[in-house]
Amino acid sequence: MKESRRQIAEGGRQKAESGKRNAGTGSSRSLPTASCLRPSNFHGFSLIELVITVSVLAILTLGVIPIAQVSVKRQKEQQLRGALREMREAIDQFHREAVAGAQMQVNQQTGQSGQTGLTTAQQEQAGSLGNRGAQGQGQGQGQGPNIFADPRVRVAITDATIFTADNPDRFPPDLDTLVKGVNVLPISAGSLGRRGNMNYTATEAATEESQQPKIKVYLRRIPVDPITGKADWVFRSCYDASDSTSWGGENIFDVHSKSDGVALNGEKYRDW
Repeated sequence: MKESRRQIAEGGRQKAESGKRNAGTGSSRSLPTASCLRPSNFHGFSLIELVITVSVLAILTLGVIPIAQVSVKRQKEQQLRGALREMREAIDQFHREAVAGAQMQVNQQTGQSGQTGLTTAQQEQAGSLGNRGAQGQGQGQGQGPNIFADPRVRVAITDATIFTADNPDRFPPDLDTLVKGVNVLPISAGSLGRRGNMNYTATEAATEESQQPKIKVYLRRIPVDPITGKADWVFRSCYDASDSTSWGGENIFDVHSKSDGVALNGEKYRDW
């Protein structure tokens, strides 16, 4: 009896030790199997849903691209109009002050010796411009506008060497002249021609000769055509026909774009 009880106790201890060893080594027979079950109500995108989603995104993208292209084109057109306006205003201001400079020279010459001693070209120029400055002095009236009465004219261009015989109307010969600048004298320095004017003494008339010319710049730089991407323009002189396709070269009266493209309003850029 005692031996059987001992055998039973030893068998129990062996089973217990065997269970402990199995637990320590992580035997799969003693551990439950883990399982990750997907909920029964979970579903992914079907092929039809993916096709519909991609189609909608494609339609939206195709609609946004033309809008962006039109916006960019409209912005370039605004830049082109601004560049043309800037150059044309500079050309007009140069012309006004060049005419004032011619009139100043005529007034000085006629104040010294009337029309005697002047060349034929100077006499013709004095005849066409002579009464403009005289109106401002009360020496004549009724024969043309007074260039010195224009509030936009504050200086007069004194450098006559930039004007050739083919450019008697004194428009700028090129855009580089507007960028580099020209010599000018302020109107307040006596550019109406004090010499020979009874309203000024000899001392006052001499003060206008002591004024030193200054260089005035009309354009900071030659604008770049936003359509072509180049600072290259089509020029027209005041002697070219309005429908001329070539530039005569005498002066620059107007500028246009070289692009043959069509604007959003249906007009051609070169016609602006």
